[in-house]
Amino acid sequence: MFTWKKRFNFNKIILAAVTGLLTVAALTSCAKETSAPEKAAPYNGKDFVQESQFTEEGKNPDSAFDSYTLTNNYDSALSVPTYVTKVDDLWFIVDCYHNRIIYTDELGAPLNEWYIMCDQATQPHTMASDGTVYMVEDTENNRVLIFEKKDNKFINTQCFYDVGNRPHFTVYDETSDTFYVWSSSTGELYCFRHTQDSTRMYLTDIRKIDQLSGLYVRSFTIVGDDIYFVSGVSAAGTSPQILQCDLETLNIKKSYPVPDELAGMVQITPIDDMFYITVSTDITGNQDYATLVRTASLDDLSEGKYEDIYAQYFVGGGTPYNISKVDDTYFLTEHRLQGHSVWSFKVDHGEITDVVSLY
Repeated sequence: MFTWKKRFNFNKIILAAVTGLLTVAALTSCAKETSAPEKAAPYNGKDFVQESQFTEEGKNPDSAFDSYTLTNNYDSALSVPTYVTKVDDLWFIVDCYHNRIIYTDELGAPLNEWYIMCDQATQPHTMASDGTVYMVEDTENNRVLIFEKKDNKFINTQCFYDVGNRPHFTVYDETSDTFYVWSSSTGELYCFRHTQDSTRMYLTDIRKIDQLSGLYVRSFTIVGDDIYFVSGVSAAGTSPQILQCDLETLNIKKSYPVPDELAGMVQITPIDDMFYITVSTDITGNQDYATLVRTASLDDLSEGKYEDIYAQYFVGGGTPYNISKVDDTYFLTEHRLQGHSVWSFKVDHGEITDVVSLY
């Protein structure tokens, strides 16, 4: 019987006395801490670009939940897992090339004992939740799917179509009370919200960076009022760089040149006072350059001042993908290495510890 159980710190903080008050210095390439942004006011449902479309199940969710039967995952191995997260007492793995998201209340359980949350998306890469709704990007169909949960069952209640081109990364940011979905090749950031008393989702804004249109950029990282975009690759041979932008406007604050061997980045993850960066390919698309590096300053990347930690801690030879955090533990997904596709690890004052190959 199935039962259910349950800022980053930058390398320096500079405090300056100004007119008798302490202010926190703005984030720079040396990863200094920003002042905390104010929490957004609850969304009122009035100003939006587009409303979600209800699915057939979403038109009568109570009936859909009543008739829904839990379905076991029918694979004993993962095929290009891309994300691990936990919401409430449930663990989720995005099993990208199996076109599904699976879940369980017991991390470490055999994969065929997990349950299928979503099998309506083609090559999803991530998912995010605010505890009320669950958002999944349907990468190959340019859609965003919204799921709701009742009695530990999930149904797809809403959908958005024509979400850029190959939406690739989804995050819920509690401070701005917004779901952000990144269109990986158009330079567009789609923003979604719902009111406090309803699960109906609204597309509230589409923000764009023209400079990233036409590049394959896999993800972003929100830090305070800023958003960082990893370097991408393009057929035009554009010089790779990381962009630091204002989250609200996407105006570029700073760019960080990146060496060609790190051009095909997947994700930047701030951990303690370091930036951990997963890399899928070099500038030519060669996966032989796939690795995991870390650096104390994004400015140092162009000078080759970074530490390659992939083979030292995670065997090496595969393609590291996304890093996520649950409580005090980090999770790394990777592919091309059978039996080493999901790792867990901890970081204690810069030391990587408790490295475990989970699946």
